Amino acid sequence: MFWNRSTTIGIANATCTSCEGLGLVVNREDRQVPCDCVLRGVFRACLNGFKECLALGERTASVSWEPCNGPIGGRVFSRKREEYLADFLRVTERALTPEEYRIFRYHFLLGADYYLCCQKLRMDRGSFFHAIYRLEEKLGRVYAELEPYPLYPLRDYFGGVVHRDVRPARVLRVREPAPFPLSA
Repeated sequence: MFWNRSTTIGIANATCTSCEGLGLVVNREDRQVPCDCVLRGVFRACLNGFKECLALGERTASVSWEPCNGPIGGRVFSRKREEYLADFLRVTERALTPEEYRIFRYHFLLGADYYLCCQKLRMDRGSFFHAIYRLEEKLGRVYAELEPYPLYPLRDYFGGVVHRDVRPARVLRVREPAPFPLSA
């Protein structure tokens, strides 16, 4: 994903003290990078999409008929909700270390509150919440910058965007008008 103000300002936290609600901060190399609040917003949007797909589990078997790229075009069957669930879990598991994945699994997948997680993981409250924030930032960046098909924005994932090369059918040539005679 190309990070600019128009892609970050919509999901930036308006009360963020780092970016002041704009979504971009300047790093040590004087480059504009997304603020941590934007990355956490990306993570939460993807997590909400995951929860929504889980909630629609009874209707997950619906199949969509979508266009696909190729030399002659064509269409393909897909189960977008099931694919999103599988992609979300596999990308998360690959991006995190085993310790981070345990925190993710207990807190986000199993729904344990901080008190139960702190007991199970043998962490104090502050360390647990710092780990959660780092985890959200790390996964938000991974979900948005995943190549070739990112999980964020969800409308692109579920919308079935087809990128085709646009070529003109034929080039029209305009005839030049006949020159006027110079002598009368």
